[in-house]
Amino acid sequence: MKNIIRYSSSTGAGSPNVWGVYEADTGSVQYVVADPATRKAALIDVVQNFDPRSARTDFRSADQVLQLVDEENLTVEWVLDTHPHADHMMASYYLKEKTGAPNAIGDKVHEIANLWSDYYNLPNAFNPNNDFDVLFKEGDTFKIGELDVTVWLSPGHTLGSITYVVGDAAFVHDTLMFPDSGTSRADFPGGTSHDLWNSLQRILSLPEHTRLFVGHDYGKDGREPQWEATVKQHKLENIHLAGAVTEAQYRTQRDKRDATLALPDRMLHALQVNLRAGKLPEPEADGASYLKIPANKF
Repeated sequence: MKNIIRYSSSTGAGSPNVWGVYEADTGSVQYVVADPATRKAALIDVVQNFDPRSARTDFRSADQVLQLVDEENLTVEWVLDTHPHADHMMASYYLKEKTGAPNAIGDKVHEIANLWSDYYNLPNAFNPNNDFDVLFKEGDTFKIGELDVTVWLSPGHTLGSITYVVGDAAFVHDTLMFPDSGTSRADFPGGTSHDLWNSLQRILSLPEHTRLFVGHDYGKDGREPQWEATVKQHKLENIHLAGAVTEAQYRTQRDKRDATLALPDRMLHALQVNLRAGKLPEPEADGASYLKIPANKF
């Protein structure tokens, strides 16, 4: 399946234009978020392509996003990620080099880095302060052009996932899926269904017309990939949350489902790269970079 681009127009003052760029190999949605007045933009959760069979990387998806930026006459002010992704490598450092814009992620990436340093047996291998320009905390604010952005800590999928709320749009990453697919898994190290439930409730407390943009879609039952739905749609139609679902009911179904899921095929490759903002490990004496894969830990 080829990458799909879909546009969601600003609804008025304080509301962004949003382009979603679907990356078919991992079912990931990359976002370009722009202020209509100034044409200033942020890039969110852009993919670095990786073939787990050959361990080859490239930036064709990131380059497609940059081509879109050029075609729309936008200026990139921010390179943003919502969390260190388990299913794909991020393109953060590459986009920072290409655009000159600062790159950012949530401050709790420090805790995630400590956790994964142990899994990889790589003490002190990851230093987010060196690889990210900004580490956002709960409640931090910044601007994309003249648009106000607020950062929410939204743990559950990971302990340090963050949501970007931009006017009537929220970029909710691996919390919600499209309504017919429910919600995201919460069984990765540091994640819990309790934390995810609380994050979901907060997101669904936004005004009902708020556009929610999710991190992934897998074309359920053969439909076209979809990634935008309103708070109201999720309240009425989300298969895990619609109706009078209690936390206990939600957590039971989430935990039961998660127990059946395999690890993403890129996870053990990707985390050691994403905790370096998408940079491969330093080349060794032969000029090549090498990934370290823990055996029999998961």
